[in-house]
Amino acid sequence: MEWLEKRFHLRERGTDVRTEALAGATTFMTMAYIIFVNPGILSKAGMPFGPVMVATCLASALASLLMAFLANYPIALAPGMGLNAFFAFTVVLGMGVSWQVALAAVFLEGILFILLTLTRLREAVVNTIPLSLKLGISGGIGLFIAFIGLQGAGIIVKNDAVLVGLTSFRGNLPAVLALCGLLLMVTLEHYRVRGGILLGILAVTLAAIPLGVAKMPQGVFSLPPSLGPVFLKMDFSQIATSGFWVILFTFFFVDFFDTVGTLVGVASRGGLLDERGRLPQAREALMADAVGTVAGAALGTSTVTSYVESASGVEQGGRTGLTALVVAGLFLLAMFLNPLVSAVPSCATAPALILVGVYMMTGIKGMEMEDWTETVPAMLAFFMMPFAYSIAVGIEAGIVSFVALKLLAGRGKELNGVLVGLAVLFVAARVFGLH
Repeated sequence: MEWLEKRFHLRERGTDVRTEALAGATTFMTMAYIIFVNPGILSKAGMPFGPVMVATCLASALASLLMAFLANYPIALAPGMGLNAFFAFTVVLGMGVSWQVALAAVFLEGILFILLTLTRLREAVVNTIPLSLKLGISGGIGLFIAFIGLQGAGIIVKNDAVLVGLTSFRGNLPAVLALCGLLLMVTLEHYRVRGGILLGILAVTLAAIPLGVAKMPQGVFSLPPSLGPVFLKMDFSQIATSGFWVILFTFFFVDFFDTVGTLVGVASRGGLLDERGRLPQAREALMADAVGTVAGAALGTSTVTSYVESASGVEQGGRTGLTALVVAGLFLLAMFLNPLVSAVPSCATAPALILVGVYMMTGIKGMEMEDWTETVPAMLAFFMMPFAYSIAVGIEAGIVSFVALKLLAGRGKELNGVLVGLAVLFVAARVFGLH
């Protein structure tokens, strides 16, 4: 225990081993869906399901381990949703590129990230985002998470007339269970029950099995399949073509700003920013992400990135890398405990995401609402993340509008070169259709 205290500075951050363990378990439960969803998506591109599942667990464990020991932040990593869909449906199926070539693009994207992190460019981007935008990004991620949770619960569904709508609850047991789970979690949080979110997930899972919403686990242990079919299968034969670099740039662009948004949002909610609103260990956190992407591609999966679901562990008191270390250990265990992990239905984890989203949205109360050049960009970032279904798009909207409004208001002196450069990059990318 003393080693853990010295390594992760638990007392300094007002936490302890039990709290960090509960936080890690909560984070893992809310993001464990990636173990099956990621190989499910990548299998559409012709990749074998079993080996990709193993690659997903190994890459997530390694990257989360790096975050724990390099940055000491309670942020877990795994192959990114959205990026895996782009990999499978746009690059492989849409552009006719083999999955081996796509893995090569992801691998080189990670190498580029490592180089940029060493030059401190990525760190500069994180630390030059104004506080108002940080609050808007954090709140926007909260709204995004809540929206994902409502969809996962089956409460918000597709509506062809108005895009989205409310489900019918008649006979819809998963949605009813999700609502009951949300009420239970809020009640437990109200009474300050430690691990309330995790207890809620477990309670809904146990209720879902006899109701037929979830299946009884068929055993406890299972040996993972071989990683051989996807390990080190990158194909660099297309590296001299322009199409390859367009793919690489798109992976790079989305991953860059997804990661920045997640780090800023989760760290802000966890009180990990310094008095100037900066992320002290930004460089180390970004390096964990970059190395995770390189390792993930070598293992056989799409881009690894920081997960917004880490906010669920932060809300349970996670404040150090010990939370991420617990997540890493659980991902390794998951390779051998597939029957148990797969028994948790989405209606059990969805209410956790809704509640975490609510927590994160409360951060916007600290925003200065009297200055429209600060408020409007922050709120654009807040709204665009769920509406465009992209953290990166929300950051783009916030930064471009922030720079434009400061210039139009004759307050260009409040800008810095990094923000202006990012705004120009965003506009140019839209003009030339690069993302």
